[in-house]
Amino acid sequence: MNKKRILITAIGGGGHGDQVLKALLMERDRYEIIGADANPECAQASSVDQFVQLPFASDVNYIEILLDYCDRLKIDALIHGCEPELILHNKYRKLIEDAGIFLPINSSALIEMCMNKARTNSCLKDLGFPAPKYLNVTSESELTAIDWFPVVVKPAVGGGGSANVFIAQDLKELSGLASYLGLGGMTKGFMIQEYIGTPEQEFTVGVLHDLDGQYINSIALRRHLKSGLSVRTSVANRTEKKELGDRLVISSGVSQGDIGRFPEVTEQCREIADRLGSCGPLNFQCRFFEGKVHIFEINPRFSGTTSLRAMVGLNEPDLLLRKHIMFEEIETEFSYKEGTILRSLVENYNSLKEIA
Repeated sequence: MNKKRILITAIGGGGHGDQVLKALLMERDRYEIIGADANPECAQASSVDQFVQLPFASDVNYIEILLDYCDRLKIDALIHGCEPELILHNKYRKLIEDAGIFLPINSSALIEMCMNKARTNSCLKDLGFPAPKYLNVTSESELTAIDWFPVVVKPAVGGGGSANVFIAQDLKELSGLASYLGLGGMTKGFMIQEYIGTPEQEFTVGVLHDLDGQYINSIALRRHLKSGLSVRTSVANRTEKKELGDRLVISSGVSQGDIGRFPEVTEQCREIADRLGSCGPLNFQCRFFEGKVHIFEINPRFSGTTSLRAMVGLNEPDLLLRKHIMFEEIETEFSYKEGTILRSLVENYNSLKEIA
């Protein structure tokens, strides 16, 4: 069998690049996997067929170096492993595709919308889907308009993995966070979003379409938000909203829990993905209560649970590669296993030739 040569970037950051790598390693007989990272000593370097070092996406020579590697290594498909690279791959999409390289990313319009959390919230409301209340703020004087505590404070653009996300339960805490984050100075602005539901109602949901917009399948993971590995923030609920539970919790982005169809959740997310015109991988962060999915973030990329989904039989990167570069017929809504998947840390020993 003539293996397809797949370049996966940012495999060492513990994000979705590492997840895509784990998923494709489960189908290693189909692929020759080239891994890339800015850190030449990343633990994942030993698990790929070939490793190359790329500069950070912020480097002005990043695309030139990337395309040179793709040419010399005869790469068939390129999969990004972090959001800064997603932004660049989308920007230089035509250049990459003109080089004959398959790029399994969603449409430019959807990527650009989802990378802006306020635009995502606004779009969901315009389409008639439930979404948390929100306000984009650029100065402390705007904070007095918030009267729907508790709230989640997050960057309005970018992020991922719940980076720089906080909880405020009253105006005093919110003002303190604004000062801490340097609102109006170093931080030009952030998004204030209503905290909704309970930790037991939180899901991460994958809805997969091919790049022609044809629906393939969907899957959900109901998060277990109790261990330190999966929780970024957990504080006692001091508000009068007892329906939110005893504790207010924000996930770390390292998801684990019950995985399966959850049709009451996935069918609503599929409808949203269809209405958004999704053409590729799409991942929803949401809470399910009162019979409705309430979306608080959409990630237009492979998920931090990609390998977990592959473990139960829904291998999203493999499906897109088989459909678009191997030209296979892909069954839709196929069945997969269901169960509980828990995560733990894994140690990797790398011998050093010399210790300074």
